[in-house]
Amino acid sequence: MIKKQFRNIAVIAHVDHGKTTLVDELLQQSGTFAEHENVSERMLDSNDLEKERGITILSKNTAINYKGIKINIIDTPGHADFGGEVERVLRMVDGVLLLVDAYEGVMPQTKFVVKKMLALGLIPIVVVNKIDKPTAEPDRVVDEVFDLFVQMDANDEQQDFTVVYASAKNGISKLDIDDEDSNFEPLFETIINVIPEPTGSLENPTQLQVFTLDYDNYVGKIGIARVFNGIIERGQNILLAKANGELIKGRVSKLIGFEGLNRKEIDKAQAGDIVAVAGIEAVDVGDSIVDINKPMPLDPLHIEEPTLSVVFAVNDSPLAGLEGKNVTSNKIQERLDKEIQTNIAMKFEQIGEGKFKVSGRGELQITILAENMRREGFEFSISRPEVITKIENGVTLEPFEHLVIDTPEEFSGTIIERLGKRKAEMISMIPMGEGYQRIEFEIPAKGLIGFRGQFLTDTKGEGVMNHSFLEYRPQVSGVETRSNGALISTESGEAVAYSLNSLQARGILFVSPQAKVYPGMIIGEHARPNDLDVNPIKGKNLTNVRSSGADEAIKLVPPKFLSLEQALEWIEDDELLEVTPKNIRIRKRELNPTLRRRAAKNRA
Repeated sequence: MIKKQFRNIAVIAHVDHGKTTLVDELLQQSGTFAEHENVSERMLDSNDLEKERGITILSKNTAINYKGIKINIIDTPGHADFGGEVERVLRMVDGVLLLVDAYEGVMPQTKFVVKKMLALGLIPIVVVNKIDKPTAEPDRVVDEVFDLFVQMDANDEQQDFTVVYASAKNGISKLDIDDEDSNFEPLFETIINVIPEPTGSLENPTQLQVFTLDYDNYVGKIGIARVFNGIIERGQNILLAKANGELIKGRVSKLIGFEGLNRKEIDKAQAGDIVAVAGIEAVDVGDSIVDINKPMPLDPLHIEEPTLSVVFAVNDSPLAGLEGKNVTSNKIQERLDKEIQTNIAMKFEQIGEGKFKVSGRGELQITILAENMRREGFEFSISRPEVITKIENGVTLEPFEHLVIDTPEEFSGTIIERLGKRKAEMISMIPMGEGYQRIEFEIPAKGLIGFRGQFLTDTKGEGVMNHSFLEYRPQVSGVETRSNGALISTESGEAVAYSLNSLQARGILFVSPQAKVYPGMIIGEHARPNDLDVNPIKGKNLTNVRSSGADEAIKLVPPKFLSLEQALEWIEDDELLEVTPKNIRIRKRELNPTLRRRAAKNRA
């Protein structure tokens, strides 16, 4: 068998620096698609939520052919919550395209992915993207990247990185900022010349490692793996080497290769390629697939531990079961089981009747799971996120995050004050030009819970915040949380405009007229720190003097409808989120007001 030529690269960057758009353009300009093929933007973002939010949630792999060389490309997520995905992917490639925005420069997630990349000894190609922006400063950004590499102890080869200037949106790349605009040929040539060929021999025993999982209703679990040595064939008997050293016999029922956006069945694959393997039900991320006669397992992959947990539970509100079709604890458990089969950065355990503790890397990761579940017809409740602590040498440690904020200068004082109350420590403040400042903090992860909504309000939507996991440190106390109380319904029925009109002076409402309410349900945010019991269904007494049509003159302020993320950030420890396919409601954990007050006294 003739050895083919391969290049295996990952595209890494901070969120929204243009990774997926770049991969789109690589696919287009390599001639992967025929002229008549109609392809959409952000081709690799296949999931509905990915398309809606414009972010990549799961790593995706594709492949292109350029001058007879197969280039396997893996597009990775940019959000810190999906850092586990990035880490695994980097072990499967021989080099990376490090994308950096020509204005924003080095951001928290850039630092996170660079740290991982340098530790693995990978060769980077720095792509300074979005050079078409009027505010672009490519030279400053290249200097920032170099300083970052030096700071993180990159070796000489890594520090001597190749720079490609690009505008992925316009399909332009060039090796010098002053060169004429060209297509992506300079980038293709740089990949071929800079990224090393995979090591590994066809003669060695079969050796693959699984880095991502997929699931198919017909063939079951699919392991996406890189072939490090030898050849793998369809129908081949193999051994699956687990992380604990266990060896399980198996057989490859299907072998799937990647080409553009397509997957096609193949008979064999060789060292250096990335393929999908079906038929081995016990497969997990990090497992090795090895030769049955000469098993040589690879080192198992290290996965970042979750830092945040919530409790998913069966919905027990008075409105339970009216809107969802999957409402039982068995159904919720089945769905969570299915999630952790492919999402290894997430864990769950049953902690009581109909209650499951779900742990992940951040609020975004957990809300994406919840959003997918409600779209699938599930109904459940979620508790307030809690950070996961650990004990070392008798000291309780909690996760800390590196927080970077870009804000207009006039809001920076407010932001620093807010974060000071949340036990954040400011480590730098840099003017960014055009009236913006970049402020960096180190903050306990629990101090970030509920901060994003407040931050957007304080900066009038103009501020940008990003954070990534820093390390575990001794636990701190006295972190400020929500400063306003809740407006709590005392009655059951439908909210009426007459009553809501009188209540809007008390705070911000979350419900509109005709919304179903029940005792203990939160219908708004109180303007004061204390909770307030209110009656949202009280109607006007009609007389022969005033007709029912008099209500038409009522002018209500539009209610504030919270998204799943916003609601999860807003709630406190004694509150729950009721999630159904049609509604997101906020309620008190204890619906009975007497029991609620008693519980509050006990906590105090």
